[in-house]
Amino acid sequence: MNASDYQSFAETWENRATIRTRPRRMVEDDQRLIYPLSRQPLVLTASFLRECPQLRDLALVHSLYKFINDVVIFETEIVDRTARRIAKDRFAIRFPFACRYDAMTVVVDEDYHALVAMDFMQQTIALTGIEPISLPAEIELSRAIPAALALAPAHLRDALELICVGIAENTLTDDVAAFARDDTVKPSVKGLMADHLLDEGRHSMFWARLTRIYWQSAAEQDRRCIAEILPVFLEQYLTNEIQKAFDFTLIDHLPVAPSVRQALRVEVLAMAYPINHQHPLLGNILRFLRSSSMLDSPCVQRALAHYLPEPRRDS
Repeated sequence: MNASDYQSFAETWENRATIRTRPRRMVEDDQRLIYPLSRQPLVLTASFLRECPQLRDLALVHSLYKFINDVVIFETEIVDRTARRIAKDRFAIRFPFACRYDAMTVVVDEDYHALVAMDFMQQTIALTGIEPISLPAEIELSRAIPAALALAPAHLRDALELICVGIAENTLTDDVAAFARDDTVKPSVKGLMADHLLDEGRHSMFWARLTRIYWQSAAEQDRRCIAEILPVFLEQYLTNEIQKAFDFTLIDHLPVAPSVRQALRVEVLAMAYPINHQHPLLGNILRFLRSSSMLDSPCVQRALAHYLPEPRRDS
């Protein structure tokens, strides 16, 4: 794709963007879950089910708060920063006006998502009376993107930032989709995630298209340089260190005996996914790399060999 071939989604945004079309989501006072069990494995551990199953909803409320906190950081500190610079033509890669207009709609959407998430947190606090515990000041991307950019020459930092944000936005889309499909949670939570997904599907295509425009015009030497840095980014992005630290903080706030806390910590430590082709987010990441044409490049294939699925052997 060349920059001149880019087609704006301005009309789609006007007709379908959640800030244009969706009502305020009000949290229900019902018996459904406020957060999916599948997204907080702590409450499904043997120790939790045996020792403190009555604390499930408390743990899920705190997990919702962390998710909302993560969304606000991601939308306002990560995506907003990159999209805003593109929209204002302050990016090293020059994009045509149609791209920059769409980038500004991304800024509007993402800040609105953060506002909606904060509103939902306030509603949940009012409904449950549960105040948030200490929430992380950063997400994995807060570390992964700077770590990657520190390895890049100055002229490639914006290009690498574009790719990192594109990977993250495409990963988030599937993450939110899983949320929206879960019938065990409150309708307001499902609606909140479905609204978010409607915008994120558009965003994921936007970042893939911009990355494709850049990648197809990039010099081979620049492609190789970026490819060599990608594993550093993925290693930091796919870690569960921040989630593990939050789970430990949550465990410390549970009204249980010290021996139960220790048992829960042991089970949390066993939850990490290997950072290789078996990681559950890798499928989404590889789809982005294919749709942006990056995975067509031998240098990317070589750099990410550790993350690519093992070839099937015919029996």
